[in-house]
Amino acid sequence: MRYSYAITSALLLGGATVSLVTGNPAGAQVAQNDDSEIARVAPRPGAPGSFAELTAQLQPAVVNISTRQRIQVNTNPFAGTPFADLFGGGQPATREAQSLGSGFIISADGYVVTNNHVVTADGRGRVEEITVTTPDGTEYPAELVGTDAASDLAVLKISRREAFPFVHFGDSAEARVGDWVIAIGNPFGLGGTVTAGIVSAVVRSTGMGGAYDRYIQTDASINRGNSGGPLFDMEGNVIGINNAIFSPTGGSVGIGFAIPAEIAEPIVKKLIAGEEIQRGYLGVRIQQMTEDLAAALGIPENRGEFVQAVEPGEAADKAGLRAGDVVLQVDGKDVTRDQTLSFIVANIAPGTRVPLLVLRDGQRVTLNATVGRRPSEDQLQQQFFDPNAEQDQPMPQGNTGSGMLEQSLGVRAIPLTPQIARQLGLGESTRGVVVTDVDPNADAAQKGLQRGTVILSANGAAISSPQELENVIRTAKAAGRPAVLLRVQARGGPPLSIAVRLR
Repeated sequence: MRYSYAITSALLLGGATVSLVTGNPAGAQVAQNDDSEIARVAPRPGAPGSFAELTAQLQPAVVNISTRQRIQVNTNPFAGTPFADLFGGGQPATREAQSLGSGFIISADGYVVTNNHVVTADGRGRVEEITVTTPDGTEYPAELVGTDAASDLAVLKISRREAFPFVHFGDSAEARVGDWVIAIGNPFGLGGTVTAGIVSAVVRSTGMGGAYDRYIQTDASINRGNSGGPLFDMEGNVIGINNAIFSPTGGSVGIGFAIPAEIAEPIVKKLIAGEEIQRGYLGVRIQQMTEDLAAALGIPENRGEFVQAVEPGEAADKAGLRAGDVVLQVDGKDVTRDQTLSFIVANIAPGTRVPLLVLRDGQRVTLNATVGRRPSEDQLQQQFFDPNAEQDQPMPQGNTGSGMLEQSLGVRAIPLTPQIARQLGLGESTRGVVVTDVDPNADAAQKGLQRGTVILSANGAAISSPQELENVIRTAKAAGRPAVLLRVQARGGPPLSIAVRLR
């Protein structure tokens, strides 16, 4: 991009005045979306006649990002089939792979923000080269300054003698549903693509969990390659970083997600400063409240999150939190679908002591927890997983109950014996009933119950026989509850609580 600055003697004489008015030294590089620059190009309030002037002002700061990496491939043509060993193991080979994404420059000296997944080798190799291409086609080798997997953010650095055009973050908290936005990026390798839409939701949880499952939703067209690019409001502020789409086809269907600037900016500043990013952690496996789960518990469905498991020795365990509890508040903040437990806790400094309002057996209980430090994303994926689960073995058939289980739950079950427990890879002291058959049309099947699933308790009551499970069902029906809460355990997995609708 070529810039021309015509300076006359009159302007030089007025330099001091310009400095006082703009707050910048005369001739200094200012952000492309600085108020003094945007005022003359921003569309009028309401439906804009054109985004052309705003786009022309902002586009110089948006860049394309490409990476090169080497990945290992298996040359055995029968790899992954039963014939793989018959024809030799094959010699591992490496090939070059490329990826494309977007980003934007946030300082005159060349710091670039993008998504972590744009510059990460997806676990199959090491990124060997990162190239940033500006809109004028100039390519710059980029240095990886820092990444943060939890928020999916990364910062790069490019250099040249002249100042770079740049943009700064805005306040995403000011965004409203219905506000116009534009996205600029590199979809499918088509550089400098501009799309427009509105803010569809200002706080959207995708249900994927994690510390930062909180996005701005937009219908501005976002596709593969837009990742890491900016989402601008009509004042030229970066209010989001385009991150993901919801699509059954892989292309845009009008549901895109951007990381809010209020989340991204503090993390970006820490990455640039080389500071360690620490997040709060309780050590629980949680489930969002569903209609069936709320019905089984007899509580509203739009509040709280259900505790499926508690990690021994972590903050939640030390505070006395139990599997089966429903966390309603953390430090006075309501836990909702838009303000998840993970998000609230992640933004609390480790070592902070906070009250937890918990629903336990229908009663509200207050616990005090000292927030721990959140492990890395790789460490989190390894928790609550049993890699030593035994393989499937034959189990007895039958149903020793009266038939109510089949009529009400759509399952047949028998008592769990020590022998069956061993077959399922469970401790011999485990008590419950084991499912022998499931009606594929029943809600139990839809919720994941299958042959070999062990039902440990129902509505908080431990069970060791089909008759005891029937008694719980009778009590639930008498109370007018349309579902029961089952504590179940499948081979190789942790105990989980599942709400199953009664027939």
